[in-house]
Amino acid sequence: MSPMNPLLLELDQVAFRYPDGSVGLDGCSLAIARGSRNALIGANGSGKTTLFQHCNALLRPAAGQLRYGGTSLDYSRTGLRSLRSKVGMVFQNPDRQLFSASVREDVSFGPLNLGLDDATVAARVEAALQAVGMEDLAHKPVQNLSFGQKKRVCIAGVLAMEPELLVLDEPMAGLDPFMQEELLTVLEKLHGRGMTILLATHDIHFAYRWADRIHLMAAGRCTASFDAPALATHEAELAAVGLRLPSVIGLEKLLRQRGLLDGDTPIHSCSALLAQLQQHDC
Repeated sequence: MSPMNPLLLELDQVAFRYPDGSVGLDGCSLAIARGSRNALIGANGSGKTTLFQHCNALLRPAAGQLRYGGTSLDYSRTGLRSLRSKVGMVFQNPDRQLFSASVREDVSFGPLNLGLDDATVAARVEAALQAVGMEDLAHKPVQNLSFGQKKRVCIAGVLAMEPELLVLDEPMAGLDPFMQEELLTVLEKLHGRGMTILLATHDIHFAYRWADRIHLMAAGRCTASFDAPALATHEAELAAVGLRLPSVIGLEKLLRQRGLLDGDTPIHSCSALLAQLQQHDC
């Protein structure tokens, strides 16, 4: 048996133009490691959504190549069916993705279309609803859900397909801080089970706190990719896409200069920074 490719998804110089001639992607290259958490950051119009729509072949590149698990994408009907069972997409607006009467019916839609038997569908739906904390609302009408609940149902619908890669377009958009924390808990649970996650966000603080890898997008290209702990060394690349370093990085640097922090492991959130200070009785 050949060894498993450590790269789950690769874009190699991918180019795409929309029918009106506008550039969606312009020689975009990106590598997503199996089992990693990835944050894609860029301004509106930078190409993030276009890139995501290439990940499960909703769009097909005019030039360049995409590989999944080391193999070039197969755009035949059979190939697309296989790819879309492995790559789950969650759109920014949940109302674009929900169309059934009840939560359970919506989450069941994908597995039923795979031709699975009723028992398998039921087991997948139950597991997906439990993963996002929506099992008690399985019979609730979709239109009666809150915005945050709708997002979780969208994720459950994707999880019921048992994908390897979960792609989320601005999952935190429109959520209050409490709902953001709830969704973050869901994502951490999924990652803990081995799922690879790629999401778009405008929030550099969240990306630094959550991601293993950060990828910057501008003008249809991925302009930089690096490990999240190295963010402080990429200030120029951030500035080029209109972003600043998270404030916690500057605070951490100042406190280390004053001898108030131990070790050299980067601290990724203000709550973690506060916990360190409390250990020093500051």
